[in-house]
Amino acid sequence: MSSASDLRSGKTHRDENFPVASWIIHPRHRALILAFYNFVRTADDIADHATLAAEEKLRLLDLLEAELLGKGDTQPEAVKLRQALAGRSMPPRHALDVLIAFRMDVTKLRYENWDEVIHYCRYSAMPVGRFMLDVHGESASTWAASDALCAGLQINNHLQDCARDFGDLNRVYLPRDALAAAGASVEELGAGRASAGLLQCLHTLAARTETLLNESKPLAAEVKDFRLGLEISVIQALADKIVSMLKVRDPLTERVHLSPLELVACSIGGIAGEMVRRASGRRPVSKPAAGA
Repeated sequence: MSSASDLRSGKTHRDENFPVASWIIHPRHRALILAFYNFVRTADDIADHATLAAEEKLRLLDLLEAELLGKGDTQPEAVKLRQALAGRSMPPRHALDVLIAFRMDVTKLRYENWDEVIHYCRYSAMPVGRFMLDVHGESASTWAASDALCAGLQINNHLQDCARDFGDLNRVYLPRDALAAAGASVEELGAGRASAGLLQCLHTLAARTETLLNESKPLAAEVKDFRLGLEISVIQALADKIVSMLKVRDPLTERVHLSPLELVACSIGGIAGEMVRRASGRRPVSKPAAGA
């Protein structure tokens, strides 16, 4: 296998739970953002490949890193991101951080507690938000709220796809202590419907994720770039809607992804709300998450 591109799943930025380099973002940033996304998507698809041996996954991830750092030109996604970053005099730190998470995906199949899950998010999700803020020249003081939003998005995804992750990859992001506290077991993820204990665990984790998303609400107001503020507001609205579904539904049997209509409604609501807020000069007020 000469190129990591050969292992791409076919998923693109249009298939994500949140907008990637959407029309909201200024055109001057989109090429760099898409180069970053394609690099990350390629690495993610390697880590999630159903039949590739762990050793080969790690080899390819190491190869992507080496070429991102200028040691070769055989991997198109690494070369394109390297060139795009160089054009903006930006270091590859955030892309390198994400590779740490994908190596964890290959070698770590279980998480003991919430702190371990957040540690995973520190590398899988938080660097993406930090990258976006750096692209727009935002202050590092915005990172805390961004980290909360990105971690919330990541854990939403873990809860949405918990059965598939277990069935396809034997990978479980639900903390063992949370499962034990609810009287549930990992094996129950293979059932057609969540048991009472597993459902309690999932809903408790969703409520905890809602708390993270509550902590991220000031982010749109903290960034200076108007377009980025709008995009963050859309992402926040989408994440809030998803977690509200996860708090009451069974992801093993019920829909916990947004329909096209819900995507449009949340997007319009997020844009409108942020435009009104910026026009009035009001700052958002965080509210305690229900059930937290």
